[in-house]
Amino acid sequence: MKFKLVSEFKPAGSQPEAIKKIIENFRTGIKNQTLLGVTGSGKTFTMASVIASLNRPALVMSPNKVLAAQLYSEFKTFFPHNHIEYFISYYDYYQPEAYIPQTDTYIEKDASINEHIDRLRIKATSSILNFRDTVVVASVSAIYNIGSPENFSKFSFLIKTGDSFKRSEFTERLVEMGYERNDMDFKRGNFRIRGQYVDIFPSDSDTFIRLYTSDVIEKIEEINPMNINTLSEHREFLLSPTSHFTTDINDIDSAISDIEKELEQRYNELIKQGKPLYAERLKQKTRYDIEMLRASGFCHGIENYSRHLSHRPAGSRPLCLMDYFPKDYILFIDESHIAVPQIRGMYEGDRSRKKTLIDYGFRLPSALDNRPLKFDEFESIRPDTVFVSATPGPYELTLSKENIVEQIIRPTGLLDPVIEIHPYKNQMIKLMDEIRKRAEKKERTLILTLTKKTSEDLSKFFNEKSIKAKYIHSSMDTMERLEVIEKFRNGEFDALVGINLLREGIDIPEVSLVAILNADSSGYLRNRTTLIQIAGRAARNSCGKVMLFADTMTDAIKEAVSETERRRSIQIAYNKNHKITPKTIKKKFVIYEELKKTRDKNTVKSIEEIYSNITANNYSDIIEQLEKQMKDAADNLNFELAIEIRNRLNILKEMRASNRKQNLA
Repeated sequence: MKFKLVSEFKPAGSQPEAIKKIIENFRTGIKNQTLLGVTGSGKTFTMASVIASLNRPALVMSPNKVLAAQLYSEFKTFFPHNHIEYFISYYDYYQPEAYIPQTDTYIEKDASINEHIDRLRIKATSSILNFRDTVVVASVSAIYNIGSPENFSKFSFLIKTGDSFKRSEFTERLVEMGYERNDMDFKRGNFRIRGQYVDIFPSDSDTFIRLYTSDVIEKIEEINPMNINTLSEHREFLLSPTSHFTTDINDIDSAISDIEKELEQRYNELIKQGKPLYAERLKQKTRYDIEMLRASGFCHGIENYSRHLSHRPAGSRPLCLMDYFPKDYILFIDESHIAVPQIRGMYEGDRSRKKTLIDYGFRLPSALDNRPLKFDEFESIRPDTVFVSATPGPYELTLSKENIVEQIIRPTGLLDPVIEIHPYKNQMIKLMDEIRKRAEKKERTLILTLTKKTSEDLSKFFNEKSIKAKYIHSSMDTMERLEVIEKFRNGEFDALVGINLLREGIDIPEVSLVAILNADSSGYLRNRTTLIQIAGRAARNSCGKVMLFADTMTDAIKEAVSETERRRSIQIAYNKNHKITPKTIKKKFVIYEELKKTRDKNTVKSIEEIYSNITANNYSDIIEQLEKQMKDAADNLNFELAIEIRNRLNILKEMRASNRKQNLA
């Protein structure tokens, strides 16, 4: 199936030329390009247009989950008839296994997996392997080990009407794929058998399928688990395994043999080094894992044996999401000035923690092979790539050389903001006067400080001076930060103070003033890239202005001012030629508006009410209601609420099972 781009807009501003040039470059064999696109120029639409024109699968990598969620939402809008998938880390909470030698403290791995995100991850890999018209929006977790695509395909199961059916063989195949039979608590990854039909809840779906069987599969229906209504009928259905690490019994036996050999070798090494305590610790821990693998095909920390389970040579690179794509896919790295350094640094941080575990007898040396890609490995498998940023870093600029595509003209006609430079003397008087002027016009102000303490103190100072202000920083969780931004946009306060207000990736059109304190300080918070990025926060408002408070004209300030003026002059000339009058963008805060449905007190209260109305006869109804609440919470990134509901659901399901046993008795 081909990509079908759906949009009420047509390419405008710099978009037509940018789209044309990127497509031409790829068709002439150029591998590396940079899309230098300013804030508000429609970079996502340009990416979508390139994908649709070339009709090639694509991976869009983002430096954080919030940005990935935004991109996913936008691509779903542009390609409603194609396969748009989402692949981020599936942990609600993750504490990696670690050892602190100084205090002899061992920290066991502790993690809470979000089942909804796990479903989306499996669905993403299934779509890549089975459909050409697939775009996956991912965080940089895309470079972590997830197992072999060949193995994933091997355990996928295409069911067709008319196929011969033998119950024992069919259920054995489902068990090999990781499915469990459960007639009482039917959920994702389970199957159940009732008379002449078999229900299977696919690992990558919110609905289950029902097979009507005799000697053949007579009919396949897709069913809504909430009301058991039939949604559609299928001639065939592709079942995916329940995990990316599904392994058959022969592979496990072979892996155990390899693990035992490595254990013996490492044990002898530690004994020779005069470390009998570490040797015995390693032997005991590994032997326990081996017995668990023999008994159930799984053990806690199974990913540490992934090299043996996938039969990779020592030191070889792990297989990741990028290995699932066909050879001709396109890679877009969004906000590349942040994402590329992230990718470069992920391996060393992971290795340092695992090396300590290995040195002190907690893990075998092969645990080092369960890891993210090294940067040179990432480079070796990276396909045709577009680096996307308003401020590309030196790495992508060097790679792209003559293939830097500028998208500076905004279709809206909005200009990069005017930049003013003011001395430190009387800076608070000038700043407060400017904030009040903006507040009278129902406009907002962002203030950038260098420390959390300063942001908190400054927010308090403004409120004492009758200026409504709040602070935001990394000590607040993601949802709390988004809630503050929502209140800011709604006009509940006029000034938002923070350190790095770029991290959210949320555009706030109501902001007409950005003030940067200590603009002449050195460091990444005040370098050329950051100053230009921060200035872009005021670029969605027709009255945008940036105030830099500095006593010294640093090189970073000079370069930022020069680049901003260059972009302004290009946009001004375009506006004159096309008789465009810039207008402030009107934009809903989609992520938080959806999130709010599960965050407000009424929703929490409704959960309490649902939970308090349980009777012996309505367990299933209550569970259905809470499962819907949990799914809505996870869909809207409110993982804390989803975990709370999930815990209550587990208790309810135990109560229901106990009640059924009593009734049977």
